[in-house]
Amino acid sequence: MDLIYFDHISGTPIHTAVREVMIKYIEQGGFYNPSSQHHLGDLALETLEDARSKVAGLINSKPDEIVFTSGGTESINHAIKGVAFARAKKGRHIITSNIEHQSVSRTLRVLMNMGYQVTAVNVDRYGLVDPDDVKKAIRDDTILITIMHANNEIGTIEPIAEIGRIAREKGIVMHTDAVVSCGNITVDVEAMNVDLLSMAANQFYGPPGVGALYIRKKTPIYPIIDGGTQENNQRAGTQNMIGIVGMAKAAELASIEMPSRTEHLLKLKRYFLERLKEIDEIVINGHPDNSLPGLVSFSVEYVEGESMMIMLDEKGICVSTRSACASGSLRASHVLIATGSDYATAQGTLLFSFGIDNTIEQIDRAFEVLKDTIGFLRNISPLYKKK
Repeated sequence: MDLIYFDHISGTPIHTAVREVMIKYIEQGGFYNPSSQHHLGDLALETLEDARSKVAGLINSKPDEIVFTSGGTESINHAIKGVAFARAKKGRHIITSNIEHQSVSRTLRVLMNMGYQVTAVNVDRYGLVDPDDVKKAIRDDTILITIMHANNEIGTIEPIAEIGRIAREKGIVMHTDAVVSCGNITVDVEAMNVDLLSMAANQFYGPPGVGALYIRKKTPIYPIIDGGTQENNQRAGTQNMIGIVGMAKAAELASIEMPSRTEHLLKLKRYFLERLKEIDEIVINGHPDNSLPGLVSFSVEYVEGESMMIMLDEKGICVSTRSACASGSLRASHVLIATGSDYATAQGTLLFSFGIDNTIEQIDRAFEVLKDTIGFLRNISPLYKKK
């Protein structure tokens, strides 16, 4: 049975060229510490700074504004907690949206237990944040705005540039979670008017367990991991050089290949959406145009999403029902509920996320299994009535 992987939002395969660079680095002495004072440490430091330049190039930042981390979750925690602690004397109010990833919402929950106040603005039926709502939520004690760039469940891309402009005019630090967008669509920290941006290598064909946080110069932020002076005193601990080398190569490839990747993913997405029209009573989630090129979220009436996912998995087709970080929860997606979906419909959701190696033929094979699966589950549903 040939495996079909349509869950790239949970993690992308490591690109062949990325693997080759990582293996080569290991073979040439991947254990060298860039903080060492001897010539081998100097070699590692040179590699580290070259990697920093390549990652910076992906988002149009300066190399010394890149801090390497263990991934998106750490970057987000660093951004939010770091600013909250650094600006606690100025205020303790933070603005976010009600469709953020758990790494944002749970971090904010911790801060709320420490006396911080959080305002979560609503989204429309497509999952879009209205910048005017953000502006209205600003208070004299607002110190941080954190809104995701693209949603990891429905793919909607937010108007970060406009929100960032509002934050800048008010002297408020702006952070965006760009974990699922960075390396997949154009991300430009200057055009987006952001002070902080989180990213993860495993979302653009790099290795898992490594990410980065963009920190604009002069942004008030404290480190959350204390120890040595690595990463410009922002992230203590010996750098994961093997992972960083892989991330740098993945960033370099993404910068070059993004136009062709986007064209391919849009082709797959449009084709899949056309095929979905063959099934009745399906709701497409997210913005119809302003969304990630390789992601399709849809809800099937009268069918439970977990059951569909399991049956597809038995046939070698890997998809998801929601964010991988929220898997195992029986609750309906907070993202879909925020867009106005009812709980029953939200529970019948599947998420297909395509990658650069997927094909039209794979979509056709998967779709036939999907159609049979939905037919079977609807036939045993007491709620479904055949037309």
